Amino acid sequence: MELYFKLIEVLFPVFFVIGIGYWYGKKDSKFDTKFITTLSANIGLPCIIFYSLTTSNVDFSVFLRFLYYIFLYVGLFAILGILVLKILNKDIYRLLPPLILPNTGNMGLPICLFAYGKMGLAIAAAITSVIVVLHFSLNILLASRKFSLRPLINCVSIYALIISLFFVYFKIPIPNFIENATFLISYSTLFLVLMSLGVALSNLKIFSFKESLIFTFIRIIIGPLIGFGFVKFFNLSGIEAGVMFIQTSMPSAVLTYLIGKMYSPKKITDNIASIVVLSTFLSFITIPIVVFISLKYFI
Repeated sequence: MELYFKLIEVLFPVFFVIGIGYWYGKKDSKFDTKFITTLSANIGLPCIIFYSLTTSNVDFSVFLRFLYYIFLYVGLFAILGILVLKILNKDIYRLLPPLILPNTGNMGLPICLFAYGKMGLAIAAAITSVIVVLHFSLNILLASRKFSLRPLINCVSIYALIISLFFVYFKIPIPNFIENATFLISYSTLFLVLMSLGVALSNLKIFSFKESLIFTFIRIIIGPLIGFGFVKFFNLSGIEAGVMFIQTSMPSAVLTYLIGKMYSPKKITDNIASIVVLSTFLSFITIPIVVFISLKYFI
């Protein structure tokens, strides 16, 4: 029974805030999440990365290992995604990002925090930082069909990651005033990104249900299975195993839609929106199962 109470403690706050955002988005259809997205990307997420990595006593080697794990995971998933898109005769380039890039930020970070505390947030933030880099490099490359260093140069999270790793590697203590400031911004950001996810879900629509269902199945069913395979293959345990399993089980990232909207044709953008909406709503069924397994076996 205690495990079920813990499951509620982990998931209720996340789903509740998403629900508030969804309700508010339906109430005020003109509400623009662009400000929240920009604020979170340029200030919030960098603070989360810095605060979680520098205050949780996470070892530098842990980050390097998860850097390897998540790149390998995305690479393997990309191969699977290309095969599926090829079989379905779909745009391999522009429809690949929602398949291979999970929503480790909006949903993954708070869930890992409530499940495993500050250490869970640190490992989750390390994974998210890699996914963010892939969004501003691979995602834009695939959506626009051309490579540009400008998005990477303008990505504040990369600089936050570099600075954080410098402090972690040399074990430099963080002044209390910096820790308190980044703590405040970090936890405020978690609320904002969950709210913005709810608002985004209230505005996006499903245009191609059958196709989106196939992609959703791959993202929220095959994704966790591959993630669980990583846990077993690399012999992960405890918090590391739980965070890896949870983060690889997330639905398609909303950022894939936002980037697609900037660079891709409307038809492709509508398809991405459908995948994001359907995978997110159905993940409300799969995520409790994933978190239950994580809390039961990866403590």
